[in-house]
Amino acid sequence: MSDDFESQVAAKAARKLRTQRAGPQTVWFGLGMSGLIGWSVAVPTVLGAILGVWWDHRHPGPHSWTLALLTAGLVLGCVNAWHWVSRENRAMDDAPAPDDERTPERSDE
Repeated sequence: MSDDFESQVAAKAARKLRTQRAGPQTVWFGLGMSGLIGWSVAVPTVLGAILGVWWDHRHPGPHSWTLALLTAGLVLGCVNAWHWVSRENRAMDDAPAPDDERTPERSDE
C-alpha cells in the first residue's frame, strides 16, 4: 500500500513541477477553455430546440417535441463536454515528465 501511496504522491509532485515550469496560464486561456466547453453544450441544445420547433410545426401532436429534443440536446452537450474535459485531464496526467523532473528512488529503506 505504501508503494501505491508513494507513486501517487510522486505523480502529483511531478505534475506540480511541470505546471510551475510551464509558467502561469493567462486569463485568455481560461476564458477560451470555458468558452469551448460552453459552446460544446450550447450548440447541441439550440440545435435540438430548433429541430423540435420544426417538428412540432410539421407534425403537431399531444406532446412537445421541442421540449424533448431540447432536453436531448442538453444531455448530449453535457456528455460531450464531460468526455472532452476527461480526455484533456487524462492527457495532462499521462504526459511524460522530462528527465530532470523524475523523482529519485528512495534509498533509505
